[in-house]
Amino acid sequence: MKIAPNTVVKMHYAVLDNDDNSIDNTFDDEPLEFIVGTGYLISGLEDALMSKQAGDKFSVSVEPQNGYGERHDNLMQAVPKSMFEEMEVEVGMQFRATTDEGEQTVIVIGIEGDDVIVDGNHPLAGITLNFDVEILDVREATSEELEHGHVHSEGGCGHHH
Repeated sequence: MKIAPNTVVKMHYAVLDNDDNSIDNTFDDEPLEFIVGTGYLISGLEDALMSKQAGDKFSVSVEPQNGYGERHDNLMQAVPKSMFEEMEVEVGMQFRATTDEGEQTVIVIGIEGDDVIVDGNHPLAGITLNFDVEILDVREATSEELEHGHVHSEGGCGHHH
């Protein structure tokens, strides 16, 4: 069976940036399993999967506009340390912040005096992602899976009681 919208794909992948730094790798762990067309994957990777089938191995390079977007400098800002109440703020911490565009995750990228510098860009924004993919299995999604929008393991969903 070929990969198409509403099929369930089970696959392994490794992803590197252009400097060959490993970003993620499932080959030594559980494979990724998801329903095609539900927005689970970045569009550049999902597009590359179309018409592939179990046993296929391929590599694809995904530019930022088809991945996590370009970096936007206006998503970086300084906020007063006092906004973090009694917390010990450190570089690398992530927070949910309410912005004009709604909720978003921001990462602390610096501390300057009484200001905390936060970045609302996705950590992988602006990065070209290089995937090595191995397709393990492709099957039709069940009507229940499509209704719930996620893959059910053998024996049903497990999330709903």
